[in-house]
Amino acid sequence: MSASDAKQKKPRRQRRKFTQEFKDGAVKLVLAEGKGIPEVAKDLDLTESALRTWVEQAKQARGEGKPGALLQDEREELARLRAENRQLRMERELLKKAAAFFAKETT
Repeated sequence: MSASDAKQKKPRRQRRKFTQEFKDGAVKLVLAEGKGIPEVAKDLDLTESALRTWVEQAKQARGEGKPGALLQDEREELARLRAENRQLRMERELLKKAAAFFAKETT
């Protein structure tokens, strides 16, 4: 068995949940203390991709993210508005059906 075969059979890491406090601390190590993402990820037993995602989210929340990226409160408002839009569309369809039903009854 070659080294690449052993690498492929590595068991998948079970998905873990982290508190917001833990995430904030990890992000602080990267942004405020200037440590690299690979170093912090290794020290805290995290995947680099998870830590990189947390750092990007923190930057966006502070308005330092990619141009055009939505801030956290904007994403929340967008989700709320989409849900409201979905609800209003369902209500409109119901009212259309009710109007058609009552129009048939009166003729």
